[in-house]
Amino acid sequence: MSGGQPTSEVDYWQRAIQLAEHGLGWVSPNPAVGAVLVKDGHVIGEGWHHGHGELHAEREALADAGRRGNDPAGATIYVTLEPCAHTGSQPPCADGLIEAGVAEVVIAAEDPTEKTRGVGPSRLEQAGITVRWAEGPPADAALALIQDFRKRALTGKPLVTLKMAMSLDGKVATRTGDSKWISGEESRALVHEWRARMDAVAVGSGTLLSDDPRLTARYTDGDPVRQPSRVIFDSNLVTSPAAALFQDVEEAPVLIIAGSDPDPAFARALEKAGAEVIPVVGDGPGDRFAVAMRVLGSRGVGSVLLEGGPKLAGAAVTAGEVDRAEIFVAPVILGGGRAATEGPGPELMADATRVPELRVSRVGQDVLMSSTIRTW
Repeated sequence: MSGGQPTSEVDYWQRAIQLAEHGLGWVSPNPAVGAVLVKDGHVIGEGWHHGHGELHAEREALADAGRRGNDPAGATIYVTLEPCAHTGSQPPCADGLIEAGVAEVVIAAEDPTEKTRGVGPSRLEQAGITVRWAEGPPADAALALIQDFRKRALTGKPLVTLKMAMSLDGKVATRTGDSKWISGEESRALVHEWRARMDAVAVGSGTLLSDDPRLTARYTDGDPVRQPSRVIFDSNLVTSPAAALFQDVEEAPVLIIAGSDPDPAFARALEKAGAEVIPVVGDGPGDRFAVAMRVLGSRGVGSVLLEGGPKLAGAAVTAGEVDRAEIFVAPVILGGGRAATEGPGPELMADATRVPELRVSRVGQDVLMSSTIRTW
């Protein structure tokens, strides 16, 4: 830990959260988890879950202690998520802690899955290990890290973040459809960082036709990234097999959310280009969006970044599926053009989507308004 070894529970939790963040963008469909192993006031091992199928954070911390020549017997481990007690791609973490002789386990967040919730802590207590639960900032930070995992576990759907870049007068494109670039370079670089942490990036067919984006994660300081899947909402199959996003389809899959009865010839052409065409049935755009989220969740997608356009944004809001919003406001006035969202919207102001908290920051010359609409 920069600035020296952590010396208090606050430091241990800050380090555990920091470690867990290393897994963001790599571990899905698993949660991002970090762990710090402490003995006699000293950190003797630490770890995080590096990726699906690899060691979980607790066993990584135990392994790290071994590499350092430290004995974990009698130690306390601070872990951001309760240890599992079932065998999956890895053996149970609770058993590993018991076998290592750990004396105390301090947990920041509960696992919502039925197969895990409460089982690991109970097994630890039965083995004579003290189990404590963190409260306050550590618990809040740990929950924030696993919102995607929690939503998919509880609802079967991915966590949805709506991203928009608009002018001061609420437009996302000129009257001719030109939208490059409303936001500044710093804002676009931040969006690439977000993409690198998401399972999927989604746009509507109109945005694809007008901008021909690749939708990959770039400008990430050269660090390796796990590319998100690219999801195109295209009821009428107007996506061209020659679109730019098919250039790297092997690295970043392309999923086309089509209407209930897609044209077979067009579907075959897109599939030949490397896409997977997924027919979705629904009564109206909002209903189809909700169904599509359930389909994506069933495929292991835990997080989706919605990047445009107005019709897709409107459908997501209508469906009540937006969990977070990230809205860039640029210092430009268009005086016309396309509104940020389109669709019927509510008849009454009382039925509008309310934002419980709004956080405002500067990104270059832009203003970023961030909100958490719903927590899991």
